[in-house]
Amino acid sequence: MNEGKFVFSQIISFVDHNDFNRCVEQYKGDQRTRHFSCWKQFLCMAFGQMTHRESLSDTVLCLNSNSRKLYHMGVGRAVTKTTLSRANETRDWRIFADFAMGLIDEARRLYGTDSQLEIELKGSVFAIDSTIIDLCLNVYTWAHFRKTKAAVKLNVQLDLKNSIPCFIHITTGKVHDLNVLDLIDFETDGFYIMDRGYKDFKRLYRITQAGAFFVTRPHSNLEFRRLYSAPCDKAAGVMCDQTIRLNSFYPSKKYPTSLRRIKFYDQERDRTLVFLTNNFDLKATEIAGLYKNRWQIELFFKWIKQHLKIKSFWGYSANAVKTQIWTAIAVYTIVAIVKKRLDLPLSLYEILQILSINIFDKTPINTLFQNPNLQVFKDHDRNQLNLFDF
Repeated sequence: MNEGKFVFSQIISFVDHNDFNRCVEQYKGDQRTRHFSCWKQFLCMAFGQMTHRESLSDTVLCLNSNSRKLYHMGVGRAVTKTTLSRANETRDWRIFADFAMGLIDEARRLYGTDSQLEIELKGSVFAIDSTIIDLCLNVYTWAHFRKTKAAVKLNVQLDLKNSIPCFIHITTGKVHDLNVLDLIDFETDGFYIMDRGYKDFKRLYRITQAGAFFVTRPHSNLEFRRLYSAPCDKAAGVMCDQTIRLNSFYPSKKYPTSLRRIKFYDQERDRTLVFLTNNFDLKATEIAGLYKNRWQIELFFKWIKQHLKIKSFWGYSANAVKTQIWTAIAVYTIVAIVKKRLDLPLSLYEILQILSINIFDKTPINTLFQNPNLQVFKDHDRNQLNLFDF
């Protein structure tokens, strides 16, 4: 089936073109377009991500140096930098955002039965956090952050069972993380793991009202009264397990019901942690274990910043920046889908590296990735950056 197809085309064949067209039609992306459609724009941007191009000029140069192959890649004629740049600046970034979210839904279905967590839970387990991507204030004047600094913020809700991001929101660096909680539809019986930056009792109570659970860390000045103390397994590191009510006037109005406060000693790192949750059924050690898994979202941020092009941008407007980030997320998800559908033993990093040097090869991808004579690629600090290795 793949005989005579470039590796790039074989990878893209895992994408439903009709799904992309529906996104284009919704935002009228191809209106008044003659030759360079939104699909061709996506192919060019995806090529740049897969081959680790450094700039838009670099991407266009590599494409045009293989101009005879562009037709079979779906791009058609040679592409100019001006055409691609104008498309990134003017075509609605929501086309690529909706398309990427559709790919994410497919990936979550594929990885639905897999779990990296040691604790078996009925509902999903999510980590919510954000990462800052620094920009030059003189160039990206719209990306307000500080007086002398510009930045965009990538807010992510990561499914901890399979390392698939299921909610992504891009803002300027100045927007507070708490605002993202207003955009999330909380799943019943789901667990939401957050650091203390998301401690807003009105929003936490909304999670409780949705029938979901949260695990976070309170500030040291939290005012509360103890209602009950449960027996503690101090040998396991549990120093106290309390049922509490908030004392302060406004917090108690915003969160009028009981909370669970757990004090845990982490022997491995020699530090004491305090957790706040609305779940009274799990063991205290399991709550601590859930919060420990929040570190996966930090690894996710580190991974995409190292292996995808989202730290240096190929356009200056907000639309171009968001288009590039969503295209990178789409590529990340496509590679994850390919890995799962072909049951590849390689990590995402290894798959991307092999793709980057064989993008114009015509070897069937199942043969390409399973060739025992392939060089073994290694991540930097492999123990931390491995994703999707089950």
